[in-house]
Amino acid sequence: MDFSLSPEQREMIDAIRKVRLKEIAPKSIRWLDGEFPHENLASLARIGVLGMAIPEEYGGTDASVLDTVLALEEISKACYVTGVAVEGEIGVQARIIATFAPDHLKARYLPRVAAGEATLSICMTEPDAGTDVPNYRTNSRIVGDRVVVNGAKTLISRADIADVLIVFTRVNGIAGAQGIGCVLVPRGTKGLIAKPSYHTMGGEQLSDVVFEDCEVPLDHLILRENSMKTLMGAFNTQRCLNAAICLGLAEGALEQAIQYMRDRKAFGQRIGDFQGLRWKTADMFIEIEAARCLLYRAAASAAPFPEPVITAAAKTYCNEMCIRVTSEAVQIHGGYGFTDEFMVSRLFRGARYGSLGGGTTETLRNYLGRHLVEHVDLASGIGA
Repeated sequence: MDFSLSPEQREMIDAIRKVRLKEIAPKSIRWLDGEFPHENLASLARIGVLGMAIPEEYGGTDASVLDTVLALEEISKACYVTGVAVEGEIGVQARIIATFAPDHLKARYLPRVAAGEATLSICMTEPDAGTDVPNYRTNSRIVGDRVVVNGAKTLISRADIADVLIVFTRVNGIAGAQGIGCVLVPRGTKGLIAKPSYHTMGGEQLSDVVFEDCEVPLDHLILRENSMKTLMGAFNTQRCLNAAICLGLAEGALEQAIQYMRDRKAFGQRIGDFQGLRWKTADMFIEIEAARCLLYRAAASAAPFPEPVITAAAKTYCNEMCIRVTSEAVQIHGGYGFTDEFMVSRLFRGARYGSLGGGTTETLRNYLGRHLVEHVDLASGIGA
């Protein structure tokens, strides 16, 4: 079992690291006010990052889910806001279009995403339903060769600037999970209202989105009713990328803590010479490496989307590990760790996002528990 990365993966990480150190880290405090980090995405587009989820024929690199995890992990070491912004371009949004949209829509959007010229937004959460996808109320009604979309979404990233919204929707009012499909709604569609409404503790803006008799061509309904299982299978990619952001935040926090322990002196010696703080860093490292193994295994299972059980385990552990590790990094920094000017404060804020987005840890634990009780074959046992 080989845990080493390929030379190509190492080369990719090195290229991203150079951008992270030179361009992303020095100005990461700038994005706390809700401004979208367009210039960071432009720099990453130039080295091919934004095309990782896009087929080569549309200007991308068709990278594996594991490669996108590696990229997002490296980016997120310095800036949560940039990590989340990149997730929106290399995540499930692009993969849904690349996998299910007709060729002319792929050609319209995917090359521009790869070049950093277009932005995608996935619209799932509704005012009365987040993880509860079967009870979404947004509805797409087929009328001849058109689709009319009505409903509301909330807490949506990038909706106010996105060139196209990928909307989880009910189709023709069919109730329950059987009615769930997916429609593409381009920016500028009459009746589409996307307004920034919430500023998060991590720094980014989230929007309320309203669809009032939004008409789009029938081929924009890229998945018809009875597609919930397909959509949620694809969504396991997003869960891996959510976990990758958390892994990167934790790694960045540990690196910041180590540097501070080398530089800061108290009682006549480096604080890194105190056993109590060394034990903290040891525990942080152990947690990070355990999370890495779970996440890389989940990402490597993709065919084309990650296996749901190990992905749920990886996301749950990475989410909660990140909160613990970034919190300890703040503690190591003392009062400085509580200020915006020190990176660990910003990494800690971002850490709180992980267990809320992409399926809460409570939901994933319910799923894992149900799978273990109902589906594990004890004749063969719990194995690889």
